[in-house]
Amino acid sequence: MRTVKTALIGAGFVGPHHIEAARRLGFVDVVAVAGSNQASAEAKAAKMSIPKAYGSYEALLDDPEIEVIHNCTPNDLHLPVTMAAIERGKHVIADKPLALNSADAKTMLDAAKAKGIVHAVTFNYRYNPLMQQARVMINRGDIGKTHWVHGCYIQDWLLYPNDYNWRLEKEGGESRCVADIGSHWCDLAGYITGSRIAEVLADYTTVYPTRQKPKGTREAFAQSSGNEEFDEYPVDTEDFASVLLRFENGMKGSFSVSQVSAGHKNGLEIEVDGNKAAVAWKQERPNELWIGKRNEPNGWMLKDPGLLDPSIAHYAALPGGHGEAWADAFRNLLRNVYSFISEGRSMEADADKIEFPTFADGHESNCVVEAITKSAKAGGVWTKIAR
Repeated sequence: MRTVKTALIGAGFVGPHHIEAARRLGFVDVVAVAGSNQASAEAKAAKMSIPKAYGSYEALLDDPEIEVIHNCTPNDLHLPVTMAAIERGKHVIADKPLALNSADAKTMLDAAKAKGIVHAVTFNYRYNPLMQQARVMINRGDIGKTHWVHGCYIQDWLLYPNDYNWRLEKEGGESRCVADIGSHWCDLAGYITGSRIAEVLADYTTVYPTRQKPKGTREAFAQSSGNEEFDEYPVDTEDFASVLLRFENGMKGSFSVSQVSAGHKNGLEIEVDGNKAAVAWKQERPNELWIGKRNEPNGWMLKDPGLLDPSIAHYAALPGGHGEAWADAFRNLLRNVYSFISEGRSMEADADKIEFPTFADGHESNCVVEAITKSAKAGGVWTKIAR
């Protein structure tokens, strides 16, 4: 593979994980990082052993050595950073949600197409080996005609009123919990079943209309130090939500999301029921795929490249019994993106070889989240996805 030069914009919680996954590929050279100021960028660069540090994303984007950028900035910066990168002809790997709203996402998608750059969104749960296996099984009819997909994505990192993060602020968008983690669940449901969501009905709840915002800074998922000073901050985004779904192929669905459910750290769960069998997966037990039967014993398929369908066995890098999880799925996604870039492929000419979520998938996700939020704000009414 030709070595690809890449850079990171936004080195908060998820940014370093992008870099770790890219470096594991062996043919990606991380050459620069941009921070909110020069001192911050230099500190981040030193911590991650990145040679160049820039005090602004504009300065980084003017570096001709850089071919690809990872946009890991807060949600309200996704549009300006991505558009500036596209203007300079840089390929973009964007963290989700792609944008604050579907209109901004469409602007990015259209600009990326016009410029001919490679564009990707990090819906990484698709690339867990057993989610790939479930997709193969569902598509070839192993579980029969699907009629229901259901599950949840629940966490507890905002359980207390003094838990705080930039996602709680108005600049983060109209939706918080659904946009942040529900977007992952919806993308995964559509990906493994092969059908898009057509209509939604949602109910939102805000447990803490007012939270204690620390006067200093605090990293994502970090708890209060106990000696911080706070300001009262009004919050109008959802702490948890319940959603009913109708899919384009006639299948029904339901899921719940929460960031205030004690004891649940990253509890993404999904089950697809068909008229022959069912398959289910839990992200916190990623090496097990449950297969449900009626007239036979239920079973567990363990992650093992020798057991996976040959078409997707390469997504398991280790032998059976050697666990693979979140970071490995992330590497799998980036391997697909960077291989595409390294081989000099075109999003238009090589569309049949795209094996990663694109800005089109990011736009789709924004459309779904908008419809869910619209339904909830209308008091829980069926709302069509406006694409």
